[in-house]
Amino acid sequence: MRPAWSWQFDKPAVRDVTLPITREWAWGGSSGDDVKVAVIDSGISAHPAVGPVAGSVAISVAHGRVQLDEGPHDDLFGHGTACAGIIRRIAPSCELYSVRVLGATLSGTGAALLAGVRWALDAGVDVVNLSLSTKRREHFAALHELADHAYFGNTVIVAAVNNTPAISYPAEFSSVLSVAACAGDDPFLVRYNPSPPVEFGAPGIGIKVAWPGGGTVTATGNSFAAAHVSGLAALILGKHPGLTPFQLKTILHAVAC
Repeated sequence: MRPAWSWQFDKPAVRDVTLPITREWAWGGSSGDDVKVAVIDSGISAHPAVGPVAGSVAISVAHGRVQLDEGPHDDLFGHGTACAGIIRRIAPSCELYSVRVLGATLSGTGAALLAGVRWALDAGVDVVNLSLSTKRREHFAALHELADHAYFGNTVIVAAVNNTPAISYPAEFSSVLSVAACAGDDPFLVRYNPSPPVEFGAPGIGIKVAWPGGGTVTATGNSFAAAHVSGLAALILGKHPGLTPFQLKTILHAVAC
């Protein structure tokens, strides 16, 4: 009797990625067409730098019960709009989805976060931008299960690490793309860190971001670096649909400087 899964390797080998990998090969000519990106954050407000939002859901928790309200909503803080503007700048043709799990103080519950990730996965998005994290160990198992579900379902989760040296779930999971900020204002800049758990660096220090009301502010944070990587992921998937998260990490590693 053969060991389980050994039959998978009876199939002819297929190479989906050709070497060498360059930026031109990775995303040249792409604008992120047909790529769905969920921004799980404080909401997305109408803004010229963001453009249309393909779908929205506001998630709240009251008396231990999770409530999902689908439909347009405002950004309760500004953070989600900032992240969405970065993604739109890099991948102008992607489809943005707003999943509001944070409130006016940029805080939320673990239950809302879990529900937001589930909603995004059920909606069949290609990229989940998580410019947020939790330190709470009690959410580890459920988040890990969702991250694995996304990984094996070819949904890429891009997660920012905490702005302070602290535990960051789900950014510390190997199934996600973990991101921290680096200096620079080139939206296509990506750096690789050979000493994980943080894998990639992208612009997030003193950059101009969209803000509710139609203007911009100058902001710093790992959140905005994650949005840059989500935008690059959308570009790559727009040109090479069907790539796995593993393959996408390989491409970002190859083009990193």
